[in-house]
This record gives sequence, structure tokens and C-alpha cells, in this order.
Amino acid sequence: MTAATAPHFGPTPSTPAIRRPLAAAAVLAALVGMVFGLLLGGAGPASAHAALTGSDPQDGAVVATAPKEVTLTFSEQVALGDDSIRILDPDGKRADTGAAPRDLQSGSTVKYGVSLHAGLPDGTYTVAWQAVSADSHPVSGAFTFSVGAPSKTTVALPTDQAGGGLVGTLYDIARYAAYAGFILLAGGSAFVLACWQRGAGARPLQRLVVRGWMTLTVATLAMLLLRNPYTGSGKLADAFDLDGLKAVLDTKPGAALVSRLLLLGASALFIAVLFGAYAKREDEREKKDLTFGLAIGGTVIAAGIAGTWALAEHASTGIQPGIAMPVDVLHLLAVAAWLGGLTALLVALYRTPDMDATAVRRFSGIAFGSVVVLAATGIYQSWRQVGTWSALTGTGYGQLLLVKVGLVAVLIGIAWFSRRWTARLITGGGDASTETRDGETAPAGTAAAGTSTTETSGSAEVPDISGATAEDPARAAQLARQQAAVATAEKKRIRDADPDRSGLRRSVLAEVGVAVALLAVTTVLTSTEPARTEEEAARASTAASAPATAGPVEMKLPFDTGGENGKGMVRMEITPARTGANELHLWVDGSDGKPMDVPEVKVAFTLESKDIGPLPVVPARLTEGHWTADGVQIPMAGNWKVAVTVRTSDIDQTTIDKNMKIG
Repeated sequence: MTAATAPHFGPTPSTPAIRRPLAAAAVLAALVGMVFGLLLGGAGPASAHAALTGSDPQDGAVVATAPKEVTLTFSEQVALGDDSIRILDPDGKRADTGAAPRDLQSGSTVKYGVSLHAGLPDGTYTVAWQAVSADSHPVSGAFTFSVGAPSKTTVALPTDQAGGGLVGTLYDIARYAAYAGFILLAGGSAFVLACWQRGAGARPLQRLVVRGWMTLTVATLAMLLLRNPYTGSGKLADAFDLDGLKAVLDTKPGAALVSRLLLLGASALFIAVLFGAYAKREDEREKKDLTFGLAIGGTVIAAGIAGTWALAEHASTGIQPGIAMPVDVLHLLAVAAWLGGLTALLVALYRTPDMDATAVRRFSGIAFGSVVVLAATGIYQSWRQVGTWSALTGTGYGQLLLVKVGLVAVLIGIAWFSRRWTARLITGGGDASTETRDGETAPAGTAAAGTSTTETSGSAEVPDISGATAEDPARAAQLARQQAAVATAEKKRIRDADPDRSGLRRSVLAEVGVAVALLAVTTVLTSTEPARTEEEAARASTAASAPATAGPVEMKLPFDTGGENGKGMVRMEITPARTGANELHLWVDGSDGKPMDVPEVKVAFTLESKDIGPLPVVPARLTEGHWTADGVQIPMAGNWKVAVTVRTSDIDQTTIDKNMKIG
């Protein structure tokens, strides 16, 4: 659908049979342009996969009195429902008033607040929240704070992320099926128009494209129904909640899915023309004009369908959305032209023995162009979503992207072998000339009905219908069909025996297998938080979690190096015990409680939950038994493991560690 043959600039056909398909193509283009324009006009800049960057009270905080409200700060814009933020007391009862979250945004700060009941007792409270990012993906989380002092609570922090469970699995399957259906629909149609126009009359290719259309349509309907429970309750029964469906239609993802269904209606008309009027055209000029019309209409439809992804997911959010959306559309179209055309080629090689080597050569050129487009758009998308080399290896998105790049490299390697087989097929004259009669394709030279022919190639004998008379037309027609079937079967046998064709089929089959895995990784990437966003959210969370004022944190660590005078106590104080620069003091006391002069003291900080550290600190000796270090950088709030190494002689030393809450 994305590739077109060269247009014909001759006189416009005047026959009604030609004007009707061209008018249909013009209507398709106008319809798609209107839908695409409406979607583009409604798209606004935002960032992907919002994250909680701060709260008041903070996670793990202990406050003297119960606050009047709890506020949550997000890295980017989010959509919240009336019950998106819930505060539960130690007994699991609602501590908030149940009112909708209040929008407290100021400038670029995205903040929401929830009011609490008055007179709340002391204890540990749980805050659970769920929202929908601007890129259409649900996000959720939970944390605790305490009033007066921590207490036992009956509330268990949820471990499942939003969009998980059975509904999440079904939604992901539908997302995968939608991508696969689009690739078959667009790529299969492009293969027919640009590579093998006679394939419009081949039933296997017709079934491939129609199944792609049906798969995309069913998957889109499933995503539309599952959208409400996917971003909300997670209950499958809510898929048929009419109020929830109405709410989904008011969102950008819901509008994109509805627009996709409208475009699929237009694509059904395109398919009807492609495999109907177009397949039956015999006049060369008429077919060129109709090819041009179908190519324009098909390209617009394919771009519109691809735009429903670009305008509702990652491309519409984050930096440079005005550039990212058309780049994403080009990326999807190139994927469809390559992988969809590859699948159509595989079907043609196995199911249509009369496909010639010219079609393979044309597809080879289209595949090469698609790979160039994929490389250019992929590099831009990788920079936009990853940003840094550390994010490429240190985030889930970056690691998945590396897997995708590896699969693309494997696919290109196999495609190189396919190009070699293609060259051999063309050089060896791997196709036989054919002629078509009454809708049947047979090798040139095969006798028509009413002649007597016996196949000499060895395996099949063509029935002799010379004895059929005009008095028995049914018998003559039956024998003619048998003759055509035998001729086609013999041609298929000869083609299958061609080693070049067989080698090409095997390499293309391997390409399709890798493409299936590549599509799966791509689908997972679309629902994964971009690496750039993850790092930015972590930095914002670190900055937001630093309290305005913080006091020093102290700890004591007894040690025993095992040598003479090797026992003692390390007293440690870190000020202000928050992210950023801190001042560290260490006092080393002997077993008698007096300052103990030791040769060396070292400290290391490790945040195991985030795989950060150990971050070494070498304090300087200030006075006997007193060591200090300025500018100790703590990059992130959390429960840090502090390891202190004390050396009391040249050979006696020990390391003791203890967890410390910082930030």
C-alpha cells in the first residue's frame, strides 16, 4: 500500500469503468486526509510514561500531626479519575474524603492533592495511586507515611503494576496482532502494486491481505473494549461497561482507535478495488492509471493508519513531537513495506508457481530502500527515547532496544543471502513465460481447449480433449479444466525443483521467522517506559525528595579487627543526610571509650535497590580519633548500606556495615 509504480501521464480514461475506481480512490484520500488532520490538530506536546517525583508527606516520612491533605507530584502530565488516589489507614479503611483529586499545577509542576478526614489517629498510612500517562500507558505506585510513629498496618503495598494481569496480557496480545495485521495489509498490498501486479488475481495473496485487514480490525476493536479495564480496574468484565467505553472515547487513545476503524472502512474499499476491478483490467493504459490512483489512495490510507499509533503513543510525547510523529509514521510504513512484502513474497514463492523473477528483483529494491529508511528513522528514535549511552545499557528500554538492533542485524544478514539467491534466479532465467486464458495461468505453449497435448517432461499427462464434440460441451469444459490443472501442477513441480528458487524460499522463510521475533520485541518496546524518561524521572524524584530542612543522622558500629587493641566503636554522623552534598564525621573510640588513633578509615555507600555503588569515601584525619569528609555526594534517596573499614595495624582490619535512611 505504501509503494507505487510509475504514474502514467497520458490522457485520462473516459470510460465509466475507469472513472469509478479513480473517484473511489479520491474519496478515500479525502476521507483519510480529514481524519488524519483532525487527529493531528488534537495532538499536543507532552512527555512519555509519567513518574511520581515527589509527595507531601514523603515516602517513609514520620509527621507529628496528621496532614490536611496528601499531594503527589508527577514528572509529566497525567490523567486522573475520581478514585485515582486513595489513602488507607492502618486498618485498611479510607482516610481520604473520596473527593476527586484537586489540580494544584503551577507552571511546569504537575501536582494533585487529596483531602483527608480530620482527627486521624496515629499510625502508618498507605497512599495508592494510578494514572494514565500522556503516551496512553497506565502507571501506578504506592508508598507509606506515618503519623506520630510507625505502626503495624493491614494494608499490603500492591506489587502489580497498572496494566498487568489478564487484561494487560490480552491488551498486549491485541497490540501485537494490530501491528501484525497492519504489516500484512499494507505490505501485502504494496507488494502487489509495486512488485507483481498479476498477483492481484492470485488467491493466496488476496487471502493474505484480507486476513491482515481482519486481524487489524478485530485487534482494534479488542483494544477499544479493553482500554477501560486496562487503564482502570483491571477487571475483564469492565470491558463491556458502556460508561467506561464512553469515557475511553473522550481520550486521545480512544479517538485514535476509532479513527483507525474509520480508516479500516476506507481500506476495505481499497481492497475491493485492488482485487476486483484492478485484477480484471487487461488494457495496459487503463491499468497504469488505476495503479496510480490505487497507489496514491493506498499510501494515504496506510499513512493514516500508521498515524493512529504515532499520534497516541510515544511519538506524540516527549521532545520534538512535531518531528517525531512523521518520523514514526515513516518508520511504520518502512516496516510494513519490508516485513509485509517479505511475507507476501514467501506466500507467492510457496503458493503461486507462476510468479516470475522480475517481481523478486523489484521487491529486493524496495526492501533495500525500506532498510535505509528504517536505519535513519531508527537512529533518530533511539536518540530521542534513550538520550545517553548509560541509559542504553542501564535501563530496560535500552536493553530491549539493543535486542531489537541485534535482530535487525540478523535480518539484514539473512536478506543478503536472499539477494544472492535472487541474483542467481534472475541470471538463470528462473521464470517461464506464461499466458493467461479465461482466468487460468498456464505455461506458454500449453495447448488450449480443443487441442491434443501430452506433457513430455515426465510426470503428468494432459488429457486429450480433441474427441470432445460440440454435442458434449460439459465434457469438453471438464477436460479443459483438467488440462489446465495438470499444466499448472507440472509447472509448480518444475519450479519447486529449481535449486535457486528453493534456496530463495528457505532464506525468505528464515527472514519471516526473525521478523516475527522482531515484531514481538517492538511491541514490548511500545509499552516500556523510555530510557530518557526513566532517567529524568529518577533525577526529578531525587531532587523532589530532598526535604527543605534535615538534621544529621547518627549511627554506631562496633568493630573488632582481631589484633591487639583491635576492639572499639565507630560513631558516624552525616549532615544533612539528604541527596546532594553532605558532611561526614567519624569518631573512633577504643574499648575504654577514649579516642583511638588508627592508621586508616574508609567508607563506602551502596544503594542495592537501584544497583548504585559502592561509592567510596576516604575521610581525612582531623584529630586523634576524629575523621571527616566534606562534599560526600548522595545521588538518590533511599536505604543506603554504609560500610566502614577500620585498620588498626598493618595486617589487622575489618569492615562493618549498617543501613541508613538518607533523603
